[in-house]
Amino acid sequence: MSKLDSTDNLVQKGAAYHHQGNFDQAEEVYKKILKIEQNNFDALQLLGSLLAQVEKYLEALKFLNKALKVKPNDARIQFNKGIVLKELKRFDEALESYDRAIQIEEGYADAYNNRGIVLKELKRLDEALESYDRAIKIESSYSQAYYNRGIILQELKRFDEALSHYNKAIAINPNYIDAFNNRGVVLKELKRFDQALDNYNQVIALKPDYAKAYYNQGKTFQELNRFNEALVSYNKAIKIKPDYAEAFNNLGNSFQEIKKFDSALVNYDYAIALKPDYADAYFNKSLLLILLGEYKQGWQLYEWRWKQEFKINTIRLYKQPLWLGNESLTNKTLLIYIEQGFGDFIQFIRYIFLVERLGAKVIIEVPLTLMNIIKTLKGKFNIIQSGELLPNFDYHCPVMSLPLAFKTTIKSIPAKLPYIYVDEKKKILWNKKLGKKEKTRVGLVWSGNPEHKNDSNRSILLKKFENIISLPFEFHCLQKEIQETDIQTIIDFSQIHQHQKEIADFSDTAALIDAMDIIISVDTSVAHLAGAMGKNVWVLLPYLPDFRWMLDRKDSPWYPSAKLYRQNMKNNWHDVLEELKIDLLKFIDK
Repeated sequence: MSKLDSTDNLVQKGAAYHHQGNFDQAEEVYKKILKIEQNNFDALQLLGSLLAQVEKYLEALKFLNKALKVKPNDARIQFNKGIVLKELKRFDEALESYDRAIQIEEGYADAYNNRGIVLKELKRLDEALESYDRAIKIESSYSQAYYNRGIILQELKRFDEALSHYNKAIAINPNYIDAFNNRGVVLKELKRFDQALDNYNQVIALKPDYAKAYYNQGKTFQELNRFNEALVSYNKAIKIKPDYAEAFNNLGNSFQEIKKFDSALVNYDYAIALKPDYADAYFNKSLLLILLGEYKQGWQLYEWRWKQEFKINTIRLYKQPLWLGNESLTNKTLLIYIEQGFGDFIQFIRYIFLVERLGAKVIIEVPLTLMNIIKTLKGKFNIIQSGELLPNFDYHCPVMSLPLAFKTTIKSIPAKLPYIYVDEKKKILWNKKLGKKEKTRVGLVWSGNPEHKNDSNRSILLKKFENIISLPFEFHCLQKEIQETDIQTIIDFSQIHQHQKEIADFSDTAALIDAMDIIISVDTSVAHLAGAMGKNVWVLLPYLPDFRWMLDRKDSPWYPSAKLYRQNMKNNWHDVLEELKIDLLKFIDK
């Protein structure tokens, strides 16, 4: 038998082992061939493929490169090399390999598909979509290309288009479990919750041990405030996949929503034990601890927010160090800047006075809409508009890290009010606009930004205020925006004075607040502004309030002038508004 016959037989033997999944034996045979014939193309490319299968990517790359030296124009080897480089996160090189495969074989649909995957990793999403289009043009029934295109459209929040692509993938492959799963996620984003749940039932029928389907089913139940059903779904996911950290985290969230706080903490801890760098679980635990008044640990864990995936790109990367209360600020300059919402900034900017007492010079970076009210702070602060060139500074601190920096406890909250004031010119202007007061003036805020993740729980339909609006007061809308669901109601409730078109920024809102006797507000920036001004503000809170409002108390240690009205059960605003009405009636004769 010739050497060639011998290696051919060994290639067949190795390929047989390889096909059967006997990878060790196959590897041994391929390496035996290469000892006989070091440039044997079949052995080189098969061994490279095998090593990629068993995730020995660097070794796989070595043999694929050797195979390419033997046959530089082999599209399949270039394709496999692209797979390996992608797994090694060498995305630019992977892209080159797929491009080379396509140059060699123009109609290589798989190469276009995988090229799209790499382009997505490189955040070149439009190019990725084009690459998937080319794959589909070559092979119209390419279900994976439709699926991958759907993933990008979903990431771009083009949910209707994403849904169409997942539907096409499923039509081609009725057993495409991942496409079914993602279709459910998109249906949830489109608020088509019943369809999403039906979809997950289909997934589970196809694959009863598919933990991700139970997990996403649980998330859909959460959106519907069906928390007990969410608990069941998450537990089923965990039973299938005991190390499912994300399911434990969301189990904690569901327990928190029904106020089973000990169980929530236990599940956050399970998630963290499984995934010690799990930022979402640490952050959720921090919010619960702060809600419960356990400020020391809560504010420490709150710093995990910066490691959450959606927050990473918002971190300020200054060469100057972050200040969290450890270094002396005597004769140093500290930059303080906004993060999260306007209400958060208004609440926590109070710490500026404590910073000043430490001997620091303070720069406050402020968005334009807040500029005029921040200028009313009583102190020698350098106030810079966001986007302008910053002067020199020694340290920086995001505003919501200040409670940690000052080791805040409930008893040490700086609550000297007011600390924000109305601009005198705006005060005169608005008093003139409002005219002589004939009745008790009540400022109303019943809804917030609909994009806020908890808006469905905190906002109230204006229609529900019908019995309040009927009282003999002078009502003023303090909202700048009216949600679509309230447009007809506010037309019908003509007794509410509207000022949306005249509110340019928060200094106008502050002047309106100053002119009111009572402010009634859901949990929005207006409630914080009224509280910071020391005004009589009544805050309407959902069953599970935001972490700052704590639990089971009618007052707030952050805003001594505030009175809190809390739901006694989920979605029950009726009792809250009845209690509010009783308190308002006491002002009729005043």
